[in-house]
Amino acid sequence: MKKHLAFFSLLLITISPLFAQNDFPFDNPSLPYQNTITTAAPFLLIAPDSRAGGMGDMGVATSPDNYSQHHNPAKYVFNKQVFGIGIAYSPWLKQLVNDVHLAYLSTFWKVTENDAIAFALRYFSLGEIQFYDANGNPLNTAHPNEFSLDFTYSRKLSKIVSMAITPRFVYSNLGTGYQSQNTGSEMKAGLAGAVDISLFVNKEFAHYNSNIKSSELMFGANISNIGNKVSYTNSDIRRDFLPCNLRLGLFYNINIDDYNKIGFGVEAAKLLVPTPPIYYGLDTTTATRPLYGNGVDLDKINPIVGIARSFYDAAGGYGINPKGCFNEEMRELTWAFGLEYSYRDILFVRAGSFLENKFKGNRKYATVGVGVKYSIFAIDVCYLFAFTQYHPLENSLKFTLTFMLDSFNKESIKNQGKLN
Repeated sequence: MKKHLAFFSLLLITISPLFAQNDFPFDNPSLPYQNTITTAAPFLLIAPDSRAGGMGDMGVATSPDNYSQHHNPAKYVFNKQVFGIGIAYSPWLKQLVNDVHLAYLSTFWKVTENDAIAFALRYFSLGEIQFYDANGNPLNTAHPNEFSLDFTYSRKLSKIVSMAITPRFVYSNLGTGYQSQNTGSEMKAGLAGAVDISLFVNKEFAHYNSNIKSSELMFGANISNIGNKVSYTNSDIRRDFLPCNLRLGLFYNINIDDYNKIGFGVEAAKLLVPTPPIYYGLDTTTATRPLYGNGVDLDKINPIVGIARSFYDAAGGYGINPKGCFNEEMRELTWAFGLEYSYRDILFVRAGSFLENKFKGNRKYATVGVGVKYSIFAIDVCYLFAFTQYHPLENSLKFTLTFMLDSFNKESIKNQGKLN
């Protein structure tokens, strides 16, 4: 019973915007308030790999690896290996249940020195949920799950710059067959198509008159999940935005000598989704709550317009309170900081942190991780310490297994399509 109640609560949190207004009573809109942005298919934002997990979930500007598909697919053409396969597993809500998890499979292939392709499958299982009616009588049992399939083409534009495009198919089934007793709407699986556009810059520096052998400065940018809105009901009462997300980051690697390397970086991210409107006060004549903030029905905004509005539509926008608008837009940024030390590219030690504003979700946690590479195999593990509210990965380990190959046609690839 505890398991069913926990998951039913999780499902209600996820789908409640489908059957009710996002209503935030607030009488003084000049002050900060809780106004978290919610989207469909939030599993698309979960960092699947333990390397990023050990560095505060940052990865848009770190050195290329097998899991660049999630963080920044443009990195693939800078990978030193020719071919790789990555398998990742993350338990979810481990302290409550044992059948919720994220599984991730990715693979890439450098077709030439300047071209790479990649593929990834992400599967998120929410276990088993028992539905109940308003009187507590059991209804049907559901096994909600979500998955995405994506393909990447990455291309070098110069010796230091690359770009990539990543089309994606998204399937989100949160309880097909469940019928809302309030609206009569029956739930269905949500389907979406999306695309990522990413950029990567990798500049190497030689240090001839220094104790440092060399260094690399890397910059990454990725706009992910640009796609159609998702409906979970047969009546299409509400269509939710995908978690379109902008990520920008810098990472600096220092090759101290032939054996020791250390890198550190910072990453900022922002959801390119309109901020939910705020309702405050009560008009006793019409019995409705006047809008404060963007003042527009989000159901009528298409995703492209939503991306543009996400930069200026927070409460106080449109000249009502410009200072309040800017402050809230800044509160919607999340920050990640990470550090990675490696010895002979065999042993890796990582640490990081993730910070989110208390009015926008309040996720704050630190992470640590280790990795070991042997021949063509590598295994990475990370652990999370939550600073504030309960985190789904708190006190649990995330595992990643990687296979890397770089010899079967490396020389022929190097001679194809070189940039001058």
